[in-house]
Amino acid sequence: MLDILGLIIFGAVIGILARLVLPGKQNISALVTVILGILGALAGYYIWGAISNKGDTSGVDWIRWIISIIVAAVLVTVYGSITGKKRV
Repeated sequence: MLDILGLIIFGAVIGILARLVLPGKQNISALVTVILGILGALAGYYIWGAISNKGDTSGVDWIRWIISIIVAAVLVTVYGSITGKKRV
């Protein structure tokens, strides 16, 4: 149960950071932001694991965070283009 709560919190942070790095305003809900952040976080962890053999690190793994934010930003952009919600 704690893992799921951690994933939701981590996804919310990644989703918010992804929206901050994109120019303009994205007209998407907080729930969609969290869901896209979770998907971005999971994809970022998978991508980093596939291209690196470092495994778990003792500190903050900045590369995983950056990859997760980039993936979530792409997902926010794709979601906005599919739903037709334009940036202002």
